[in-house]
Amino acid sequence: MSLSSVLSADAIDCALKDCQAPDSFNPRKFFQLCGLTKKSPQEVKNVFNILDNDASGFIEEEELKFFLQRFSAGARVLTDKETKAFLSAADDDSDGKIGVDGNCGFYIIFPSFIIKQNNNAVGPESFVIVSI
Repeated sequence: MSLSSVLSADAIDCALKDCQAPDSFNPRKFFQLCGLTKKSPQEVKNVFNILDNDASGFIEEEELKFFLQRFSAGARVLTDKETKAFLSAADDDSDGKIGVDGNCGFYIIFPSFIIKQNNNAVGPESFVIVSI
């Protein structure tokens, strides 16, 4: 599966153009521009799995650095400042990674909410929107 199977190529291009300059990346704005905020919980999970380059169930700081390149190979690398800010915004338990935690489940940051997957539930009802 590729990101373009979930997100439109035009939306991805728009989001990438918005953050071409170093230190201009804003994850909330990026997710909004690429259309991810309008996707279903399952589609969001699919995107997360694509972004989890090593399939560890987590997106670690080193993977975040190359976040934009997962959307387009020619995109720039995030600066250290952007990478740390992104990790800080999305790492709710301060373990240095975003992803699956044995007790909490799957998290990904959005403009005004987080989608949490309850690992004990099955189907669409397994996702809960948590306001932040």
